[in-house]
Amino acid sequence: MTGHTAVTGRTALSGRTLLMSGGSRGIGLAIALRAAHDGANVVLLAKTDRPHPRLPGTVHGAAEQIEEAGGRALAVVGDVRSEEDVQRAVQAAVERFGGIDVVVNNASAIALQNPGELPAGRHDLMMEVNVRGTFLMTSLALPHLRASDHAHVLTLSPPLDPDPRWLRDHAPYTVSKYGMTMLTLGVAEQHRAGGRLSANCLWPRTTIATAATAHMRGADESLRVSRTPQIMADAAHAVLVRPAGHTTGQCLVDEEVLRGEGVSDFAGYRADPASTEPLRTDIFL
Repeated sequence: MTGHTAVTGRTALSGRTLLMSGGSRGIGLAIALRAAHDGANVVLLAKTDRPHPRLPGTVHGAAEQIEEAGGRALAVVGDVRSEEDVQRAVQAAVERFGGIDVVVNNASAIALQNPGELPAGRHDLMMEVNVRGTFLMTSLALPHLRASDHAHVLTLSPPLDPDPRWLRDHAPYTVSKYGMTMLTLGVAEQHRAGGRLSANCLWPRTTIATAATAHMRGADESLRVSRTPQIMADAAHAVLVRPAGHTTGQCLVDEEVLRGEGVSDFAGYRADPASTEPLRTDIFL
């Protein structure tokens, strides 16, 4: 299955405004395009003004794809670590589209070395992009989310798991990703009583084949054992069309979300449909 999840009895994202960090490629772009199929407005804050030497896609190209898919797009070149850049993206979204209904904390940096191996600069980059970026995007958009009748925060971060292997294997990255999760769960609890804002995390059951993961692991291996970004896009859409406050404070997994939507056949999400190799479970699960 690679189609769209049903929205029967729910509100599609037509006319809603999403503010996303990153989104030039991969999972973020897939989520943006899925929203665009509904006719959503998508504001992307990303640094990719020009093509990366090893990775395809720019924020401008992503905006063009969103428009072609049926949405309206605004590309904002900036750094999620910068308060000024995030505020500029928030203001641009409000000025162009009249408000913000959804924040998607998508931008993330990864380095899997441990203390003693990881350069301090890479550590700082992860903490600033992952934790500070999530904090800034969510915090600066909150006044506008509170004014929406369909307010959602969706963060691409994992369930909290006390298993010490995640600290043993890559403690700095674990701290940064769990920081994203904890900030999001905190926002959910902060607004739970009002029932007007949902804040959740979403993580893939399996590894996802993107240009970035192919570069890290090798394209052939990544394809054989992974799913496409579309599964995350469909799962994100299923969460974001739910009424505000209906589902909040949860660490969700893409496959479980879609099973709850009645999906039972996931073969169409395989990155290599001909592969018979077992799918690789993503980290933190």
